[in-house]
Amino acid sequence: MVSNASETTGTTPDYRPRIALTTYYQEGSWGVWNSIAAIVPGAYVEGVVAAGGTPVLLPPVGTDPSVLELVDGLIVIGGVDVDPQFYGAERHERTSSQPSRDEHDIALTRTALEQGLPLFAICRGAQILNVALGGTLIQHLPDVNKDAAQYQPAPGQYGRVKFTTEPGSRCRELLGEAAESPCYHHQALDEVAEELVVTARAEDGTVEAVETTTGGWVLGVQFHPEENRKDSRLFKGFIDVARRFAHDRNADHD
Repeated sequence: MVSNASETTGTTPDYRPRIALTTYYQEGSWGVWNSIAAIVPGAYVEGVVAAGGTPVLLPPVGTDPSVLELVDGLIVIGGVDVDPQFYGAERHERTSSQPSRDEHDIALTRTALEQGLPLFAICRGAQILNVALGGTLIQHLPDVNKDAAQYQPAPGQYGRVKFTTEPGSRCRELLGEAAESPCYHHQALDEVAEELVVTARAEDGTVEAVETTTGGWVLGVQFHPEENRKDSRLFKGFIDVARRFAHDRNADHD
């Protein structure tokens, strides 16, 4: 039982911000059952909890962006390719997509941006962020970068990427001048949306992070920080911002 109402509104230092996470919606198995399920890899959920947040899952069924009014932050997780119809391109033979999930994630992303809700977009999530704001994607990196195999070495095997960050950026503040992380993608940002700025790149020029220059706290990363269990700086930074967001929103309502 909650003993103090302020504990639910972000007014105390130990408040655990409610963090919405998008999910897969596809075949899964548990016990003796095998059926369609809403799925989130445990690393995302554990990353939120370890950083001090409370995870809230939003499957791409019955999409209602107004639910974001009940949470303090949004994480758009990784997954399959964004369908090229959403950025006006022809489908590449290597593109595999789930348009209904794209619609869900784009709607939530746009609503989060409109509300100024803290937004952390990871891998596919960064691509969703770019597309939601009018940007485009490279559908198959090896077509334009001979070294791109490093980003997806084999099915189910993470690569590692080293990148440098831009001065004055959220990435620089949280990670320093350079960092590295697990990664797994064959697509990447191409034309970056006007409302975003690139704040980290790999040595070969691949965009590794984007941020907004105005509005609320928004960070999109092409890599997978949730898989870097020894480095929780991005998750902790995001949760701290979500906690402040909850506090400020509550203060505005007093």
